[in-house]
Amino acid sequence: MENLIEKFYTALNNRDAKTMISCYHDDVIFKDPAFGKLKGDKAKAMWQMLCKNAQNFKVEFSLIKANNHNGSAHWEAWYTFSKTGKSVHNKIDAQFEFKDGKIIKHIDHFNLHKWASQALGWKGVLLGGTGFFKKKLIGQTNKMLDKFMAS
Repeated sequence: MENLIEKFYTALNNRDAKTMISCYHDDVIFKDPAFGKLKGDKAKAMWQMLCKNAQNFKVEFSLIKANNHNGSAHWEAWYTFSKTGKSVHNKIDAQFEFKDGKIIKHIDHFNLHKWASQALGWKGVLLGGTGFFKKKLIGQTNKMLDKFMAS
């Protein structure tokens, strides 16, 4: 399963959503602070959208550990946040669960306040740590994802 995680993040660095999606079980559940909880096709479409729209994007991954049931990894992403043109360096810890040789559950943990401070500047510094901000962000990212999936 360590090879599966490596394959996933190598594909992400190459912006190869098709390969990333091949690592996911059809019933996958993905969760992170920016998108909230996504299931199945919606989780897969999120990676398609991110790979398609990524600017100045680079990923490094490390600390991969896995057995047949679950795993973890640390990954870091560098990119330009498209809405503001600001540079972001996000540090993420991921947890995985596996079923039928694929990822069935993927949870990414990162500091949303730190991310918002980088991506949004002073607005992120002021509001990025609030529940209001998180709820609004999840609403916006899911609306973008729905629009992407409809096109």
